Amino acid sequence: MLELLIGLVVTIAVGYFIIKGYKAAGVLLTAGLLLLLITGLLGYDVLPASIKSTGNFVTDSLEYIKYMLQNRGGGLGMQIMLLCGFASYMTHIGANNVVVKQFSKPLSVIKSPYTLLVAAYIVACLMSLAVSSATGLGVLLMATLFPMMTAMGISRPAAVAICASPAAIILSPTSGDVIVAAEKSGLPLHVFAVETVLPVSISAIIVMAAAAFFWNKYLDKKENIVMEKVDISEMEVKAPGYYSILPFLPIIGVFAFNGETIPGLSLDIYTIVVMSIVIGAIVDYVTKRFNGKQTLEDLESCYQGMAEAFKGVVMLLVAAGVFAQGLMSIGAIDNLIGLAESAGAGGFALMLLLTGLTVAAAIATGSGNAPFYAFVELAPTLAAKMGLSPAFLIIPMLQASNLGRTISPVSGVIVATSGMGNVSPFEVVKRTSVPVLCGLLTVIIGTMVLVPMYG
Repeated sequence: MLELLIGLVVTIAVGYFIIKGYKAAGVLLTAGLLLLLITGLLGYDVLPASIKSTGNFVTDSLEYIKYMLQNRGGGLGMQIMLLCGFASYMTHIGANNVVVKQFSKPLSVIKSPYTLLVAAYIVACLMSLAVSSATGLGVLLMATLFPMMTAMGISRPAAVAICASPAAIILSPTSGDVIVAAEKSGLPLHVFAVETVLPVSISAIIVMAAAAFFWNKYLDKKENIVMEKVDISEMEVKAPGYYSILPFLPIIGVFAFNGETIPGLSLDIYTIVVMSIVIGAIVDYVTKRFNGKQTLEDLESCYQGMAEAFKGVVMLLVAAGVFAQGLMSIGAIDNLIGLAESAGAGGFALMLLLTGLTVAAAIATGSGNAPFYAFVELAPTLAAKMGLSPAFLIIPMLQASNLGRTISPVSGVIVATSGMGNVSPFEVVKRTSVPVLCGLLTVIIGTMVLVPMYG
């Protein structure tokens, strides 16, 4: 029980410092290292059985950090860096703006404000396939769809809420979170992302769209909000229209090549993204009249995006892994499982517990990545000890982290969109709360229906 108490105190401290604005990666890494050192002082093994001990628990703690840097930086981390580099490149050459413009055009023919609201939400969700950053997508939507929605009669709080919420449900099979979740579930990416997560995501989006329709209509009527009209500003796009296909190349590649959809040809996600970058560079090179110097300069944005991903995502992933190992090595997880078993908690109760913890952490920290990366490390161990399918625990956690961020008044996407719309963050959270709760319920039900509890 002492081990569980230590783990709980350190976990609470992690949440406190992250809420206070400390960098999540540094906090998690420090907490994880502290737990590993305490584990050694208590006489327990610091390293998992698969890693050879250095002979001292202090250096064993550092050895595990080295192991995580090698393992995450060269494997899963490289996938994430490639995807983030590709996304940065697409933004730099203007391909993402072309996607936004082309998706925005059909909305101008819709006359009913709340029908437009639903249509805008669905289009915004599709845009999340091309723009991976929740905050980046929200800002982009505020600059494009927000004026159009308010001009059609949608209230400002409702329009801001729509711009803030499309990343609440993960739709892209090449999202960094999905890659992590697939690895921890022990399933191939195409099976996990396309056959399991995607149907749940689509169901949740439909339910959230319906909830947004009725909830915003109810709040507008209750608060007696007067509809305001603004001019729709034209979005300047310099890239040609056919660039709209480029951001979707990794998505197309996953469907076409991952898992031998084409007989005899199977490419992993690394090769698919590299191929997408090469195709994008060739198209850009031809479009710019074979200006090789400009093409190579534009590619620098890809490398910069990869560097930013290492700093912001991969190091967070490494730190979360160290923190999770600290909790497991000290015995906190074994104690937690013992309490759960003694209380008669089954697989469904454990799934609800992990989902609830992830949502709470996402709301408190305003981050979708940090809570998920921290808690997902525990899921395979818990699932193995209780004979559960890891995917049964991980899929709700995957979606819950992003849903929780969408109802956090301190999250980047809420703060950015509310500021641009001159609306209180708490007003935006009120608008997103009911759709998010409906989406979370849909995710839980969808997981129970589509994913076997026992693996």
